[in-house]
Amino acid sequence: MSATEASSLGAAEAARRIAAGELTSAALVGACLERIAAREETVRAWAHLDPAAALAQARERDVQRPAGPLHGVPVGIKDIVDTADLPTERGSVIHAGRRPDADAACVARLRAAGAVILGKTVTTEFAYFSPGPTRNPADPSRTPGGSSSGSAAAVGATMVPVALGSQTAGSVIRPAAYCGVLGLKPTRGVVGLRGVMALSPNLDTLGWFAREAEDLALLGRVLVDAWPATPDGPLAVAVAQTPWWDRADAAGQAAFTAAAERLAAAGARVREFELPERFAGLPDAQDAVMAHDMARSLRHEYEHHAGALSDVLRAYVERGQAIPQAEAEAGVALGAECRALLAELLEPGEVLLVPAATGEPPAFADGVTGDPLFCRAWTLLGVPALAVPGLTGPGGAPVGVQLVAPAGTDATLVAAGARAAAALA
Repeated sequence: MSATEASSLGAAEAARRIAAGELTSAALVGACLERIAAREETVRAWAHLDPAAALAQARERDVQRPAGPLHGVPVGIKDIVDTADLPTERGSVIHAGRRPDADAACVARLRAAGAVILGKTVTTEFAYFSPGPTRNPADPSRTPGGSSSGSAAAVGATMVPVALGSQTAGSVIRPAAYCGVLGLKPTRGVVGLRGVMALSPNLDTLGWFAREAEDLALLGRVLVDAWPATPDGPLAVAVAQTPWWDRADAAGQAAFTAAAERLAAAGARVREFELPERFAGLPDAQDAVMAHDMARSLRHEYEHHAGALSDVLRAYVERGQAIPQAEAEAGVALGAECRALLAELLEPGEVLLVPAATGEPPAFADGVTGDPLFCRAWTLLGVPALAVPGLTGPGGAPVGVQLVAPAGTDATLVAAGARAAAALA
């Protein structure tokens, strides 16, 4: 197998080949490192990479009995997630050189499952909106999205089969949609956040990126205590333009409409669906909760290193300082109300199809990571959401769509996402 073929494998397929003796972990990691060497100067997905250490991990895996379902498979880790053997600098000069004493809980689970930690992927500054150096692998003149920019770009560029990210507004779904990969934000709380930089206790959720649908469930089984068996049944989709439809551009609207048509043509049960009026205020409520919580989570950085914060982050923290506790609590309550409503309104096994982004990824030169508008509501609700690729805009850049399901139905969502990805591909 060539290095190009090896680096293109999904995590589950790579694990099967390693278990069968058809591939070594060292060969797979070496292939990924070759791919990084070929594309990193353009994509710039990695914050910290130690090729020798990664290969040493792989060689250790090759002489061990299989430790778990990710045995020998490389994984990328967003640079807000602690790793004991690599720096975790959180996208800020304030934490330059920071070396955690221990792995985050999610990293410990990955290692226990046999994974090789390939390196740390670029995050925007403190996982907010100020861009890092990462470019979109599908079109380097565009942003990869944020804040999990490096993870989405590394997977999209076939530098690594899977990678971890996080979402507080739209930081998994939007970069996945922009980079043409799958991105899962599971139900809030099903993955422990010990060792992951905190921004908002009401919103923060660990997620992951993959090119192959089966890898979403594979990581779910590793990272979640009780990941259910994959459910059977046809794909059933409720299509909702959402109350924010007019804020999507022509490319975003056309891609969404095309996705619904393709799913119907592929045999999915598709129905038009209108979200209740109460949902209209969710993006603003999520923004208020996020600003309020971030002002408190980043208090130390603001009070002691304000000059080292970007203008956009400093302004957001100052805005959050002025948001009353009661307003934040009201936003959380609205999210809980709509979370229950969504579960009541969707039929059993049905998923919601909504836009993932406003349109194609903006130009990198614009200095923005894109608008998380179409992600904010589902992050506030804490329900699982999945970016599904397969569509492009008029400029040729990826424009993914988003599937959403009631809280706790992550396995149903992932199964639906696999069927949708096949239809949209």
